[in-house]
Amino acid sequence: MKTRPFRCLVTAGPTREHLDPVRFLSNPSSGKMGYALAAAAAAAGWRVNLVSGPVALPPPAGVNIHRVVSAADMFQAVKKLFPACDILIMCAAVSDFTPKQVFAHKVKKGQAELAVEFVPTVDILKTLAARKRPGQLAVGFAAETRNVEAYARKKLKEKNLDFIIANQVGGAGQGFASDDNSVILLGRDGTRAALGPAPKTKLAQQLIARLRAGHSSL
Repeated sequence: MKTRPFRCLVTAGPTREHLDPVRFLSNPSSGKMGYALAAAAAAAGWRVNLVSGPVALPPPAGVNIHRVVSAADMFQAVKKLFPACDILIMCAAVSDFTPKQVFAHKVKKGQAELAVEFVPTVDILKTLAARKRPGQLAVGFAAETRNVEAYARKKLKEKNLDFIIANQVGGAGQGFASDDNSVILLGRDGTRAALGPAPKTKLAQQLIARLRAGHSSL
């Protein structure tokens, strides 16, 4: 009897929260880590759906790509794909806030003193991890500028994750937009593995191999 391919859902890149048609709140995420993970998962023989924010990267070979812009867009796309996946790897740098009011037309320079009110976006990973079925894995990323491992362990527990991948961002050659990275993989089972510094493509291969080793159905 032929077994079905393992189904992986990866998110990558930033989101954009528009203030008006030409201005938005975002972050420096290039999508390189998420795209590398999607490529590594496909190379491992997994069936991969990649939900991507706006990036300047070609789609990885053998991956189904779903392009989105805002955090709300990403939530809708991931929510639709999540029930059928075996593992969710939430690598995207999703905006935590979005403007309460989106202007229909470009805000003129003379209005620059206006105060912008923000509201929280949905916590995609926490929302979907709460809906996990038995055997379904939820993997998150924690991009932090300080106390990286402590914050990651807190998120691992609070968001009901199976694994979290912690990395420091904000410094030269660290995290966002860099070709290289250093990460710490933490598991709810006590797993701890420090990986890198290494190219993100190599780290992605190592992470996929460790996630495979950490779950009997992989």
